[in-house]
Amino acid sequence: MFVDSLKLPAKQAMFRLNRIGMDFTVLYMFILMVVVSVPSFTNRLQDVDGPGNSMNLLFFLIYFFIFYYLPLTIMVFLFISLIAYLGTGLAKFLWRKIRFSILWKLTVYTTTIPFILYMAAGLIFPLGDLWLSVFMIYSLVLILKIITVYPKRKKRT
Repeated sequence: MFVDSLKLPAKQAMFRLNRIGMDFTVLYMFILMVVVSVPSFTNRLQDVDGPGNSMNLLFFLIYFFIFYYLPLTIMVFLFISLIAYLGTGLAKFLWRKIRFSILWKLTVYTTTIPFILYMAAGLIFPLGDLWLSVFMIYSLVLILKIITVYPKRKKRT
C-alpha cells in the first residue's frame, strides 16, 4: 500500500490500491496519523512549561490521544471526505465512472507524501497543524489527475 501510494497517480498503482479493502485503508490512515503526530508529541513532551513535564507518562499519553490525536484524525477524515465529495462532483461533470467510496479510498493514499513531508519537517522545526490543510491541496490536485485517468461513462440512449 505504501509503495503504491507513493507512485500515485500512476494507473497501475491506482488500480492496485482500488482493490484494497476499506478496512485496510482506514487502518493505513490511522497509522499515517500516528506518524504525523510524532513531531507534536515530541514537542509537547519536551516543553518545559507544558503538560508533559508535570504529568505521569501514562496520563500524558491519554491526554495527547484525547486532545491532539483524536481531533486531528477527525479533521483529516473530514478533509478527505470533502476532497472525495468535490471529486465526485467533478467526476460527474467529466462523465467518469468513479464513485465516492473509490475517491475516498484513493484520497487517503494521496496523503502519504504530504504527511511524511510534514512529519520530517516537523521534526526539524516547529510546524502548526494548519500546514496539514495546506498539504491537502496536493491531495486535491492528485485526485483531479486520478479522475481524468478513469474511463468515461457510456452515453445512455
